[in-house]
Amino acid sequence: MEDSVAVDAKRILLRYGTPISVLDRISKEERIGLARTVATTPLQDREVRLRELLAEMGHIKAAS
Repeated sequence: MEDSVAVDAKRILLRYGTPISVLDRISKEERIGLARTVATTPLQDREVRLRELLAEMGHIKAAS
């Protein structure tokens, strides 16, 4: 079960713009947590919210 959740989480993160190089550095637990947060975010805000979360966690640089 956990593997299918992790795979779905990876798909969600890729769908909303997480670069593959960043995704490879994120732990399985973080991926699942991020995907859950993104899934509860309104559809039109998901990509922006995901980028904000990735920046807050230090995985990407914050947009200027």
